[in-house]
Amino acid sequence: MFAYFPKNYVWSLSVNIAMIMGGEIGEIDEMCKPLLDVAVQGDDAGTRQFLGAWRAMADKLVAQAQEDKARSRGLSAGRKLKRACVYYMIAERMQAPGDADRAACYRAMLDCFAESTALSVENCERVEIPYEGGVIAGYFTKAEGGGPAPMLVHVNGLDSCKEMLYSPGGPAGLAKRGVSSLCIDQPGTGEAIRFHGLKAIYNSELWAGKVIDYLETRADVDAKRIGLWGISLGGYFCPRAVAMEPRFALGVVFGANHNWAEVQEKRLRREGDRPVPHYWDHVRWVWGGDSIEEFMKISSKVHLNGILDRVRVPFLVTHGENDRQIGIEYAYQTYDQLVNSPKRELKIFDKYTGCIEHAGADTQAYGADYINDWVAETFAELK
Repeated sequence: MFAYFPKNYVWSLSVNIAMIMGGEIGEIDEMCKPLLDVAVQGDDAGTRQFLGAWRAMADKLVAQAQEDKARSRGLSAGRKLKRACVYYMIAERMQAPGDADRAACYRAMLDCFAESTALSVENCERVEIPYEGGVIAGYFTKAEGGGPAPMLVHVNGLDSCKEMLYSPGGPAGLAKRGVSSLCIDQPGTGEAIRFHGLKAIYNSELWAGKVIDYLETRADVDAKRIGLWGISLGGYFCPRAVAMEPRFALGVVFGANHNWAEVQEKRLRREGDRPVPHYWDHVRWVWGGDSIEEFMKISSKVHLNGILDRVRVPFLVTHGENDRQIGIEYAYQTYDQLVNSPKRELKIFDKYTGCIEHAGADTQAYGADYINDWVAETFAELK
């Protein structure tokens, strides 16, 4: 993984995520070079300076996009707004829950995403699915070719959002393979937690079932071929939902997360790397718990032991061999317990393939293509 901040994994992870989503290395260098000294102070110190640098670049790109729009250069404006969206997203993600500037930064990210996809005439339709008095928001990308098409639902990890699922280009790649996509903010992530107070729950089949209910109402979706894809902590949510919700036709994880409860115990012991600054504040915001002890009780249910024998559909498990957040042993545990899947596959990404870090944080392209090919081929077999 590109270590812009050699002694700070969490900050370097954000840089890599930004590049995967289309950030320009020159702009990233301009934002990050002044932060090199503060980055060595640890994950949490200096995140306000981080926000200031990244938001300033995003603000500049928004201003440049307005200049393009004034000259009727919509496509150019769209490209700038897409990068502004990425930089706002990363800046917001690095802040502690409740930070005074976080809400405004997140709203700016959403606005930039909406305008950039419109100006760029992208295959991206916003949808809103009612859930528990709130909304599960998502982006629907239609398969090329028309007609009812198979569908892959994409779900977040602990600290991502639907824009982060959409922007690297996975849904566009699936569309060319004849598969539609829906990238969602499930409870605990994105708009669900920020706007509607919908916290994460261990029994992911509850919200996943509501997503299927919605998809079954659409004439452009083949309701018999709806799959579920999860990244990072989605590597828990996805297998759990597929096990408990029989309407899913296949499942895929990009980074297995078989026993997240155990991972929290390891993180208390300072074992392994974390995904975001202010980690314990973040997980209690997402899951609940007034104290770490209360959170640990909540997280004790977040494991897949004893339920994966209910999965009776094809399932692909992928993992990077150098994942520093979620150990590779969890990929083997998930695969080994999928005993009733008629087509189970375990793919460990290595130095030959790339994609060896957590959920492809080093280079996501190989993993995304491998998954998209498997999904398209498996849906074709299920036709």
